[in-house]
Amino acid sequence: MSIIVNLDVMMAKRKMSLNELSVKVDLTLSNLSILKTGKAKAIRFSTLEAICKVLNCQPGDILEYTNDGE
Repeated sequence: MSIIVNLDVMMAKRKMSLNELSVKVDLTLSNLSILKTGKAKAIRFSTLEAICKVLNCQPGDILEYTNDGE
């Protein structure tokens, strides 16, 4: 099982750059990049809430669960 982060998809739909999102969410560019690439091990609800507010989306639009056949 794994969690897929679709942050780049939502950013593209909203025509927003990583730098712009970083400023609006008040998160460092490096931390946002780690999240975007799917390398993050965890995310705070407050961070997820801020991202959803800025991108005008739901958490399920950003995070997706897949069963890798386990």
